[in-house]
Amino acid sequence: MQKAVAYILTLLTSFAAFFWIKEAFFAKGFHFFESFLSLYPLSFFLIYALVGVPTFVFVYLANERHLLEPLGLRGNVFRAVVLAFVFSMPMMVGYGLPSGFRISIDGREFWFGCVFAAFFEELYYRGFFFGQLYRKTKLGFFPALIVPALIFASLHLYQSQDLATLVGIFITTFMGAGLFAWLYCEWNYNLWVPIFLHFFMNLSWSLFDDVADNALGDVNANIYRALTILLAIGGTLVYKRRMRIPLAINKTTLLLKK
Repeated sequence: MQKAVAYILTLLTSFAAFFWIKEAFFAKGFHFFESFLSLYPLSFFLIYALVGVPTFVFVYLANERHLLEPLGLRGNVFRAVVLAFVFSMPMMVGYGLPSGFRISIDGREFWFGCVFAAFFEELYYRGFFFGQLYRKTKLGFFPALIVPALIFASLHLYQSQDLATLVGIFITTFMGAGLFAWLYCEWNYNLWVPIFLHFFMNLSWSLFDDVADNALGDVNANIYRALTILLAIGGTLVYKRRMRIPLAINKTTLLLKK
């Protein structure tokens, strides 16, 4: 019991250190790298990786000097790309058709809002925070999910000043955190599955004109997002049933694992 408490407290401390460093030094670090690299995607990648050093050190030491596998980065990348692309088709087609598939995204929005947002948010919030709690302790899916999902959802509240919209954004992104965590577990801790689904969903949201101004979206936007979510869940359930693979998240793993 004492070891489990010490593990959780150390994990929370590592995440708190990452979060504080990111808030305090991210912008300065990005401008520092950009001043001599003159390549903003590389500058963004470097600073986002550097601020995560406390989390990487924790995972490395807590997993017998292993890093990639405990974070879910040794999974099948090709399978993840195919699955995520198929799952995201309702959003891609539904958002693209009204605009005649006219692309409106710029380079910075693609890199920052799609590529790096998907990779690093899934890495730190699902692979590290949720994943290490769920995989290495007796905490079930919901207890391991709640804190990282709350933080993840709160980070999207900058998108509006309207209270009703803020509540909608919070609920939407909180549920998104749950979906990505569930997919991470059901696809054998292959973090590339939620990474690429997150990427394609963000890409479809940003790629075409007049989809939405924030993460909440309007009724039309949410219809296609709901179809993508249903396809991701349904496709996962059908695959596991056909392959006779038991669900990772079930009544014995929701609250506490034996």
